[in-house]
Amino acid sequence: MADLNSDFSISSEEMAKYIDHTLLKPEAPRSSFDSLCNEAVRYGFKAVCVNSGWVAYVADKVGGSGLAVCSVIGFPLGAIDSAAKAFEAQKAVEHGATELDMVLNIGALKSNDLKTVEADIRALRQAAERPAILKVIIETCLLTEAEKIRACEIAKHAGANFVKTSTGFSSGGANVEDVALVRKIVGSEMGVKASGGIKDWATAVAMIKAGANRLGTSAGVMIVESAPG
Repeated sequence: MADLNSDFSISSEEMAKYIDHTLLKPEAPRSSFDSLCNEAVRYGFKAVCVNSGWVAYVADKVGGSGLAVCSVIGFPLGAIDSAAKAFEAQKAVEHGATELDMVLNIGALKSNDLKTVEADIRALRQAAERPAILKVIIETCLLTEAEKIRACEIAKHAGANFVKTSTGFSSGGANVEDVALVRKIVGSEMGVKASGGIKDWATAVAMIKAGANRLGTSAGVMIVESAPG
């Protein structure tokens, strides 16, 4: 996690290691995934992040590069059956995913059905055991502060590695206040991934300073190429 002091600075190469280079558009053709993989290798991003149907393809494309392959699960609504999420996670890992970004059951959380929320996360943790990295997307724009706190606490208790702010497909994305809140709740032993609306260098730096140690964005190339100096 970055130092929060005012003279914090980061190079473009260091910034790249925070970035999950992301392509989740349903209409994206194969050529777009070729570009995604080539850019991720060229710029040294941390991971490529795709829908599960593209995991095998991108895993083959980036094999041997050291890039992580991340699959979203239950995306973007999180409202599918836990067993279906677990099956999707299992298949994604079999096809080469080393990281999973699952959307939690938002409706269950807002119904205060916390057992269902935790069971949903645990089902994925069992389907994709460590060392697979499990990130729980809590969709902060749809939650009250109290619900955000409960979501973070449940994700931590259920064995997730990260809490992620947003899908980028709902009514809002990441903001520094939510990133700081999530970091406060999960502490230093978990990761925080900010995603949704991170399009420029200043926003990326602000998210890191607020406590994010991973950034989900489709604008990774634009961000690292706009590094000051």
